[in-house]
Amino acid sequence: MPKRLRLTRRPNIAMSEDGYRRLRGLATEAGLDDGEFLSFLFENWNSVINEEKFVARMRLFNTDLDARKR
Repeated sequence: MPKRLRLTRRPNIAMSEDGYRRLRGLATEAGLDDGEFLSFLFENWNSVINEEKFVARMRLFNTDLDARKR
């Protein structure tokens, strides 16, 4: 029997408009709502990302973060 999906945590998060549009688009494409899609993504994190590319992208994002906040 499959494990029941219970969305019990509701974090208050801030996202950029681009990030939110991408989240909505990916969730819609997968046939899920935003919370279901985020749950899927984080529950399956190690199998859905390339760690080397993720680390490189995170470094780039962090170097540009201050400029993006202005």
